[in-house]
Amino acid sequence: MSRKPQIILSSLDLDRIEALLAAIPASVFPGKADLEAELDRADVVEPAQIPPNVVTMNSTVQFEILETRQDFRLTLVYPRDIDGSADRVSIFAPVGSALLGLSVGDELAWPGPGGKIMTVRVTGILYQPESAGELHR
Repeated sequence: MSRKPQIILSSLDLDRIEALLAAIPASVFPGKADLEAELDRADVVEPAQIPPNVVTMNSTVQFEILETRQDFRLTLVYPRDIDGSADRVSIFAPVGSALLGLSVGDELAWPGPGGKIMTVRVTGILYQPESAGELHR
């Protein structure tokens, strides 16, 4: 297993995600333990200190899944912001959990649907609230 890339989270995102996780039983969210482990190993910084090449909540990310060679462009959102549009992914979806905190160029193997491992590689960040000055979205 390759070493996992370092992940960087904003303190605001971390607080919000931890509050959501506290309210969800693992039976409803199979990836809960994996996501909690990612949060535990993250470097946590103030929103203003987030580098512009890091995936944060509400970032629009260009990435590929290496196993299928598919490219995606999705915005990482909280579950309440999933409105059925195809261009959003929840932090609680496997891809969403995998993307959070990665930097452009990083790849991370993550358990996907059906338990198959998928490897997500971030190829670009099209929008990031922190670098746009929206520190409290």
